[in-house]
Amino acid sequence: MPFSEAILLALSAIRTSKLRSFFTVLGIIVSVGFLVAVVGIIQGMNAYVRDNLRGAMIGTNSFQVRRSPIAMGFFDDSTVRAISMRPILSKEDAEAVRRSLPEAAAVSYQSGWPPPSTDITYRNRTVGSVVVFGVSPEYQTVQDYVFEAGEPLAQPDVDGRRLVTVIGAEIAEKLFDRPEIALGKRIRIAGTEFVIKGVTKKKGRVLGQSFDAFALLPISSFEAIYGRRLTTTVSIKMADATDLPAAMNRAEEAMRLAHRLRPGEPNDFSLDKADALVAFWTSLTSVLFTIIPAVVCIGIVVGGIVIMNIMLMSVTERTHEIGIRKSLGARRRDIRRQFLVEAVFLATLGGALGVAGGWLLAQLIATISPLPARVTLWSVGVALGLGAGTGIVFGVYPAGRAARLDPIAALRHET
Repeated sequence: MPFSEAILLALSAIRTSKLRSFFTVLGIIVSVGFLVAVVGIIQGMNAYVRDNLRGAMIGTNSFQVRRSPIAMGFFDDSTVRAISMRPILSKEDAEAVRRSLPEAAAVSYQSGWPPPSTDITYRNRTVGSVVVFGVSPEYQTVQDYVFEAGEPLAQPDVDGRRLVTVIGAEIAEKLFDRPEIALGKRIRIAGTEFVIKGVTKKKGRVLGQSFDAFALLPISSFEAIYGRRLTTTVSIKMADATDLPAAMNRAEEAMRLAHRLRPGEPNDFSLDKADALVAFWTSLTSVLFTIIPAVVCIGIVVGGIVIMNIMLMSVTERTHEIGIRKSLGARRRDIRRQFLVEAVFLATLGGALGVAGGWLLAQLIATISPLPARVTLWSVGVALGLGAGTGIVFGVYPAGRAARLDPIAALRHET
């Protein structure tokens, strides 16, 4: 039997029993759809973290010298005690790093995490829970801020402890509707009046978290209000990402000299790139990629068992047809191919419907929630491969049983 004829027979059988065929592959549709949707969301979040989060948190081509390391999760008690014994980073530390990296695009000194949050008020309008950062002017370069209106903070603002601020686009929109109107206006931050000097362009949201709802103050003015923070940070931006490893080594040497650490003594500071954020997310998604296949496999096995049972019923119902085909010269391998192709075609069709359903579900989730989605070709290929593989594995037994039927007994089965 030619392969094309087997496909036509499979299509004819599926078309004859549309409803039964649909319920036969329903388990595969659900399992494959779940796989495509979840993998699409994870891949979308991976890309989002890689392309947006690390740049928004630390800045592109940048690294930080910190009192405590960037870490997602919990520190044990001994680690917390060791970090609490570290000295708070100072402006002198920032200067030491700046001297060691004269080619750096920018070296900034700023208040660290977690930043204080407060209400910002203009006349009868108030925006609540706005994060406030105290920064040196270079911080705006490190963070790649582009200005919608006005100008950035400058060194004279820090030296003179001026009461000026740069606000994010979201704050400007909520208080003034249009960014250009905000310039020169006096707003209250933590009870102190500041003049708006600049408004940054939108950076957008990362997983629902806005990166445009902030206020930047000269660090001298910030410390006059909030005091010196325990997590001050030095941020360094290089011209190119390839410069980071060498720059981090030189910054480490400069910090060890500034802190008078002897050879063999551990660092009393941490150096971090945004890769720490990406590494955490990668470790989390690796756990998800371990769990998801197990869940999907259960659904695939159940769907395969359903296909096998339905195909066995089909063999029983079509015993007379098999007898006629054998009496007309069909060989065992022809009958086996006919039923195996039908099982594979059913399972592949279920996989294709599952891919379409999973893609639609992923797009729906991306539309109604902050979770991004990116359905990749490899996940589609895996889904279709699972469908076809299920058809082969669970279609072999029914196809073999049909092929082994005795033609005389098959013809007597139904007259």
